[in-house]
Amino acid sequence: MSTVQISAADVNKLRQQTGAGMMDCKKALTETNGDFEAAIDFLRKKGAKVAASRQDRESNEGVVIARTSADFKTGVIIELNCETDFVAKNAEFVAFAGEIADKAVEAKPASIEELYALELGGVKIGDAIIEKTGKIGEKIGVSKYEVVSGEKVVAYIHGNYRLGVLVALSADGAGAEDAGKDVAMQIAAMNPIALDKDGVDASVIERELEIAKEQIRAEGKPEAMVEKIAAGKLNKFYKDSTLLNQEFVKDSSKSISQFLDSVEKGLTVTAFKRVALGA
Repeated sequence: MSTVQISAADVNKLRQQTGAGMMDCKKALTETNGDFEAAIDFLRKKGAKVAASRQDRESNEGVVIARTSADFKTGVIIELNCETDFVAKNAEFVAFAGEIADKAVEAKPASIEELYALELGGVKIGDAIIEKTGKIGEKIGVSKYEVVSGEKVVAYIHGNYRLGVLVALSADGAGAEDAGKDVAMQIAAMNPIALDKDGVDASVIERELEIAKEQIRAEGKPEAMVEKIAAGKLNKFYKDSTLLNQEFVKDSSKSISQFLDSVEKGLTVTAFKRVALGA
């Protein structure tokens, strides 16, 4: 047992440095004879133990953060999860997620593993997450990470950090940002599966055609008409499910493609990402 006198000022100083609880800080200083660096390591190890003990816990709450670079050429989305809605709404947790997203925009890592290897304030993000786990007492971690690049990237966060969207446009004209926000809100609401029909996976097309044919046959239509009617149903599927072909929510007389062309001739979406919490 330590014989060093641990003052309230020392405990508070360590708490300010680490964000850990008062009792945890006092114990860390006591166990390390008042050595601040050793106490910080003690707390980090405690955090690691907490993280390890909670690996089997569900962490389906959290926040989705979408960010763009200063030049709007790159955007990222991260989903940082925790166990409870109470923690997800905590300002410190939301700010921590924002710091991770900002670092991701800056460094453009290729994967979550590379993201975890980046540093925040001299500490690797992976280690910072372990420290937060120890402090918060809940399993936390990044479950999704997406990157989009383009001539103009617009970010949109919907529903109190529960859904994030990135839209990359083909040009950065006068109306591009407002148009991008409109399209991002469309994506949030309508959840398109692809940019256009060329982006739809062949297995999805095959499944939709088979379903359509079964429906048509069940209606008693002649076999000779099945293929033609199924093709029409597939076109309806493209209109409902692919972004550029969807009706624009704000003006149903136009598709998204037509809306963008009306903003600036030739303007289109080159890529998008949509991340919904827990989905």
